[in-house]
This record gives sequence, structure tokens and C-alpha cells, in this order.
Amino acid sequence: MKSIRRKLSIMFFICSLAAILLITMFVNLTITKKFDDYMVDTQNKRYERIVAYFQEVYKRDGKWNENSGVEMMHEAFMGNYCLTLLDSNEKTVWGMNANDIKNNLHLNTMLVKDSGVYTSKRFPIKVNSKVVGYVDIGQYSSVLLSEEDVNFKLSINQSIIVSGLITMIIIIAISLYFSKQFSKPIKEVSNMSVSLSKGNFDTKYVTKSDIKELENLRSSVNILAEKLKQQDMLRKRLVSDISHEIRTPLNVLQNNLEAMIDGVFEVTDDKLRYLNDEVIRFGKLLNNLDLLKKFEAESTKINFETVDLQQLLKSVCEDFYMKAKNQGIELQYTIQKNQKYYITGDKDKLRQVFINIISNAIKFSKDNGNIDVNMYTRDKKAIIEIFDNGIGIKEEDLPFIFERLYRGDKSRNEIEGSGIGLTIVKNILDLHFANIEVESVENQGTKFTIYFDKLSI
Repeated sequence: MKSIRRKLSIMFFICSLAAILLITMFVNLTITKKFDDYMVDTQNKRYERIVAYFQEVYKRDGKWNENSGVEMMHEAFMGNYCLTLLDSNEKTVWGMNANDIKNNLHLNTMLVKDSGVYTSKRFPIKVNSKVVGYVDIGQYSSVLLSEEDVNFKLSINQSIIVSGLITMIIIIAISLYFSKQFSKPIKEVSNMSVSLSKGNFDTKYVTKSDIKELENLRSSVNILAEKLKQQDMLRKRLVSDISHEIRTPLNVLQNNLEAMIDGVFEVTDDKLRYLNDEVIRFGKLLNNLDLLKKFEAESTKINFETVDLQQLLKSVCEDFYMKAKNQGIELQYTIQKNQKYYITGDKDKLRQVFINIISNAIKFSKDNGNIDVNMYTRDKKAIIEIFDNGIGIKEEDLPFIFERLYRGDKSRNEIEGSGIGLTIVKNILDLHFANIEVESVENQGTKFTIYFDKLSI
């Protein structure tokens, strides 16, 4: 199985190699064609120059003779082509021997295509629009290339090959660099996921990336690891708490019953009532678990209707007013005037939300404490704030207060409670697409803020 970096490098290399080969091929074909066109054009100009030369010779001498082409022989010999002069009746006046051209040592410096196949072209010589003769130009190649031409063409091809190789080396280096940039974050995520699957929730993904998707992945995986760590801590704590809650009444029952059986304790009504209280306390714990299970099973059965939050919250505050006053706690209710607070929801379940939060505020408030309930609107939201100046919640406990059966530090455990009230609150608000936020400072108080979407009425 190949690593992602290796696969990316191979992919970049193959794509780059294909691109370079295609570019090299097209450039070579283009240059070759242009060069061949240039050579053909040069050769045609040579033909025109030779014909023009013989036209001038005929004009000068007024006739053909054996010396009419002598001046061109040296150039033709050096250029590896053969000249034959014919009169107007196509009879040979003078000519060069084609074998001399073939055996010419100068031929070794020429690139001759179709070597050994002699070809010639005949061109008419006209003076005053009258054909006065012909010239045959023969050669052992369709296009003659000089040594300079051959070297030029070879250097072009070499330059293309060298450029391709240099480009390939650069692309390999770039592909290795960018494949590392892509693969390193992904590799770390892979290693981190393996570590998380093994229960190591302290792993952190620290490599940052300038790629938006990879950076989002890094952030999400770190958040996931933190949540898994919190859930693992919560699970261990819940197991410990439930174990403690169950073990305590069982130990009390066992020790007292053994003492009664052994005759250490006298069986009296008071001791039996005490043991019965422990059984009831043990039963309450099981009832709380059943209550949460029952609520979660029925939580989807909600009756949506238009609910006036103002009237609902006011009635709940009035119900708790006397209870708070009897405990020396002042409960105040404030609402922003000239606003409507209608939402869609289940009235009974929303009442339970406010009952749970306000009852907790009373339960954990100090003597002569204060509880303030405020309602106002902002950005099409109905906002409810419930805050007290009670014992508060420790910072390390805040992330877990909505979890099942979770209870904070010992000072809060000394106060009777089931640990499922806020769990029910969160579940109900989730069903109403509402949000809840908690702010708390230990020994200073706690504030719950709930956000509802208002109806446009």
C-alpha cells in the first residue's frame, strides 16, 4: 500500500512527464517544419539565381558556347549540385559529371537524404519572353544541408532535450515539495485518528496549513479529540459517581443487616425505618435513570403551538415567588415592554425548562440571595436571562453540566439533586431549535441565557 505523498509525487511526475514530452514533440515538429520550409525556400532562391545568371550570360554573348557555364562550376561543385546547359532544342551545350559530385569529398559535410538517388530539375531560360535554352540542376538530395545547417538543427534538438531534462528535474523537486505540503497534514490526521481509536485522547494536531480545507480539517479533528477526551472523563466520572451512589446504600443495608443477624444491633422500628430510607434512596437513583430514559423516548412527541413566552415565564415566576421568599431569596422578573414574545413550541415542555432552571437557582442560592429573570428581544430573537448570586459552578465543570447524571464538586453534591434536570432542559431546547448558554463564576453566581426564534405576528 502506497503513502499519499508517494502517490501524489508519482501523479505529479507522470503528468509533468506527459506534458514535457508533448511540448517537446510539438516544439520539435514545429521547428523541423519551419527549418525545412526555410531550406526549401533557400534552394528555390538558388534555382532562381542560377537561371538569372544564365539569362545574363546569354544577353552578354548572344549565344551559347562551351564556356557559358564555366563560372558557375566551382560554386556548383562546392554546393554539391550538378549543372547541365542545353540550347533551345534541348541539346547539351556543356555539363558537369554527376559522379564527380557523388565522389566529392565535400559531400561528407552534407546531410544527404535518399543518398545514391540522383534527381534533377529542368528550368527554362528566357530572354525577352523567348526560351533560349534550359538548365538542369541535379543533386543527390531533395534538400541540401550544409554543415552549418546540420549543426544548427542538431543544436536545436539538443537544446530541447536539455531543457526538457532540466524542467523535469525542477518539476520533480517541486512535486516533492508540494506533495509534502499536501501529505504532511493528511498524514498527521491519519496518525491522530489511529491514536484516537486506541483511546489516546491527548493527541494534538499542530501542523498548520495555508489550505482552507486542510486547516478546517485540523481544527475539526482537534475539537473532536477534545470532545472525546471530555466524554471519556465524563464517562469515568459517571461510572464512579453511580458506583458510589449505589454502593453507599448497599453497604449501609448490608452492614446493618449483618449486625442485626449477629445480634450486635437490636431490631427496632427506628433501625428498620432507617434501613427503609436507604432502600428508598437507592430506588430514587434507579427512578432517575428510568425518568431520563422515559423522557428521551417521549421527547419527540411534542405538540407544537403558538406560545406566549411572556405569559408562560410570568406564571412560572409567580409559582416560585413564595418558595423563594420563604428561603429569604428575592425573585425579580423584568420584561422589555412594547414587544411580543410569541414562538412555536410545546407549552408544557417549555414550562418544564423554566421550572428546572429557576428551581436550581433557588436550590443553589445563598441566604438573602437574589434571582433575576429578564426577557427582551434582539435581532428577531426572544432572549431570556436567569441569573443568581449563588455558589456558582467551577470552570472545569461547565462543559459537562448538560450531561446525564453529572453533578459538580462536593459542595454541590451536598445539595440533593438527581443530575438530570439540565439534561432534560437541553434536550427540550434542542427540539425547539433554541440555544442555551451558561456563564458562571464560583462563589459569585450563575447566568443562563436562552435564545428563541420569534414568530412574525
